[in-house]
Amino acid sequence: MMFCLKFVWPRATPNNNLPFIKKARKVLFQLIYFCQDMKLKSAAIASISVMLLFANPRPLAAQDAWSYQRCVDYALAHNLTLQQSVLQKRLAELTLKQNRLSQLPTLNAAMNGGYRFGRSIDPTQNTFVTQSLFNSGFSIDMSADIFGWFTKQNAIAASKYQLYAQNFLLDKARNDMGMNIANAFLQILLANEQVKIGKSQVALSQAQLENTKKLVAAGSVPESNQADMEAQLARDSSTLITAKNSAITTVLQMKALLNLEFTVPFETELPEAALSAPVLNLAETSPEMVFSAALANQPQYKSDEMMVKAADRSLASAKGALYPSLRFGAGAGTSYANTNNEPFGVPRPKVDTVGVVDINGTSYKVVKPGFERPGTRLIPFPDQISNNFGQNVGLTLSIPILNGWRQRGEVERARIEVENRKLTMDVNRLKLRQDVYTAHADAVGALQKYNAAITTERASQKAYDFATKRFEVGLMNSVEYITTQTNLFKAQIDRVSAQYDYIFKVKLLEFYRDQKISL
Repeated sequence: MMFCLKFVWPRATPNNNLPFIKKARKVLFQLIYFCQDMKLKSAAIASISVMLLFANPRPLAAQDAWSYQRCVDYALAHNLTLQQSVLQKRLAELTLKQNRLSQLPTLNAAMNGGYRFGRSIDPTQNTFVTQSLFNSGFSIDMSADIFGWFTKQNAIAASKYQLYAQNFLLDKARNDMGMNIANAFLQILLANEQVKIGKSQVALSQAQLENTKKLVAAGSVPESNQADMEAQLARDSSTLITAKNSAITTVLQMKALLNLEFTVPFETELPEAALSAPVLNLAETSPEMVFSAALANQPQYKSDEMMVKAADRSLASAKGALYPSLRFGAGAGTSYANTNNEPFGVPRPKVDTVGVVDINGTSYKVVKPGFERPGTRLIPFPDQISNNFGQNVGLTLSIPILNGWRQRGEVERARIEVENRKLTMDVNRLKLRQDVYTAHADAVGALQKYNAAITTERASQKAYDFATKRFEVGLMNSVEYITTQTNLFKAQIDRVSAQYDYIFKVKLLEFYRDQKISL
């Protein structure tokens, strides 16, 4: 009996899985040969083959891990806050485009039509008529600014500086997003480390409980020791559950930053740099040096400078509106009415009787020769459009005299905005200096805390090792032993927390200095 198996591998299988596939097939053929050599049935061979290839298909697929850079790239493309910043930049671009196009002449066309009833004026003849009147008109007008004290040019310059400011604010939003991603990424790594420590602590407590049970059964220690160890195991299990829930929460926070579906699996790729704490060189990271570098690289400060320049140009534009402006205008139009008639037909001779004259008893008619008036007809639409076509051209000088203090109010408002932008820049500069000095102090303090945590963990580990030996020979009671074990567990958690806190504080200080962060 022959048994044939044919497997079709997915086309999307990465190339790095091929060595595993080849190795699996090699092992499969060796097992088939072994089964044949042992004279096993072909059904058993098929069962082993199927189980070997399909029992655990997960190694065939690549692990979908999220590195820090992948998180940043995904957030830059999907984060909602960044999308709002992009929209603000597009609005600034649109404003600049509109201000530039406002320099072009304006050209508008109009059409109108309607009925009039009763006594009205025929617009084509400028006469009164008492009948239903339908009229329509067509016009086109053009106007252009000749001189306006550079009002529009200053408005264009202001919108240009505002666009520059929005570009810097977009860079700031991206940098802030990178920092937030770094913080969330380190929080996930910290939570995972706490889960690992919690699992180790539970396993250790479980082992100690099993050992205590044996000692209690042998009569070496009292039963209260077993009860104490069971309580300690319960506390450690509760701590582990809390750590797992914290890990889930940190992942959800990261997914919210990424705008990623909460149902999508998320596994972080642990960078090697995160396993070792960075070295803080105080000579290269003095607060004043970092602050000077931040002023040169900080997008927020550059944006404030652009907004001050934009406010200055807006003030100049508002001042230009206080002076006269000269504008050129031209237009053309025509009209049509259904009451605009003209004579129609050929006049015919006629004799009109003027009176009767009696001469010598004979009556004679007095006549006057003339012509009959021709009929009338409505002038055709094309003819009226052609006959009524008119043009105009002219200059308009506008002189602001009294307009409710509106223009001067705009100037004062623009002047106040200039002062407000300067104060905002000073406030942000002061805040930046404060943030840099605070970040430096936090980094130094985090380094000291991290070194102290390492020392505490080593001492706690040493004390726990001694306590374990004493507890196993009955020289220490369970309460003291559990206290020593708890101290070690707390020291391990504190050391991990201090390590990741120190990493983040150093990265934050480097971010102020270089405006970039890497993990």
